[in-house]
Amino acid sequence: MAIKRREHRQGVTLVLTGDGKGKSSSAFGMVFRAAAWGMRVCVIQFIKGKWKTGEQKAARQFANIEWHALGDGFTWDTNNPEQDIATSREIWALCQAKLRSHDYDLIVWDEINYCTGYGWLSGEEIATLIREEKPPWMHLILTGRNAAPEVIAAADTVTEMRMVKHAYKEQGIKAQQGIEF
Repeated sequence: MAIKRREHRQGVTLVLTGDGKGKSSSAFGMVFRAAAWGMRVCVIQFIKGKWKTGEQKAARQFANIEWHALGDGFTWDTNNPEQDIATSREIWALCQAKLRSHDYDLIVWDEINYCTGYGWLSGEEIATLIREEKPPWMHLILTGRNAAPEVIAAADTVTEMRMVKHAYKEQGIKAQQGIEF
């Protein structure tokens, strides 16, 4: 079975949010599913930055996945909020350009919701781009805690991950290769 032509596809916007584990992992599952169907995919990461991850390594096996890990790392303990804001604005400019290019069938803005929670980006500017400029055939996934109400309203599907128990919080087990990265 071949990929549906764009004019026959109904694109959806998904928001994966909440304090539980699995938001990015869920998005990356859809990335690989779409890529396996021949869709052109673009992943843009706001937070993880220079981390070496299994997902990024796996994405290199697909010619139709473009991956941008651009963040400054986990910045909630930042000593330089101006730099974090500037980096987020630069990444947001790339997000807009990639969406407007119409080159991709699926785009992921990984951890973008953190940026609205910190006030680095406005939920309204993200929601406006989704409502006014996302092509009707394109799939778009936004991940991260604290999704802005405007972004939730602009989405077609919203899933909130809820933490019940976490290995680090309960047992002090640090992030594990193959599980968290």
